[in-house]
Amino acid sequence: MARAPFQVLVFPFRPTDDGFEYAVFRRADGDGQVWQAISGGGEDDETPLAAALREMAEEGGIAPSAELIVLDARASIPAHGFAACALWGPNVYVIPEHAFAVRLGPGDDVALSDEHHEHLWLPYQAAWERLTWQSNRVALWELHTRLGRR
Repeated sequence: MARAPFQVLVFPFRPTDDGFEYAVFRRADGDGQVWQAISGGGEDDETPLAAALREMAEEGGIAPSAELIVLDARASIPAHGFAACALWGPNVYVIPEHAFAVRLGPGDDVALSDEHHEHLWLPYQAAWERLTWQSNRVALWELHTRLGRR
């Protein structure tokens, strides 16, 4: 299976008595200090939507029947940070990152994969502060803002 030249983010969220809370995940690789949404790359000829559904199942144990929301947030990530960049050709300098959110029910939880050491359910500001990458913060901000307008 070939790694497609794009990345996806998926933010699980659930309602609480005070609004919403958001799941953030601590990566198991590197120094173990990276906090992010569920993330991963496309495979073969997957669309970003199909990749998001697969990643949320693989990394969070979330059923593909859960309500998925396509966010407008996009980022560009340097291609050289991915092992597959050599397969993408010499003219691929950055790859797009597509953002999604998935609604869970009150009290629902996620099941961690080996890619993460832990996860936390946090209110918006605490989740935003915990995140390592600016692109994750932008996607979380968009999600939180959209939910506030419903």
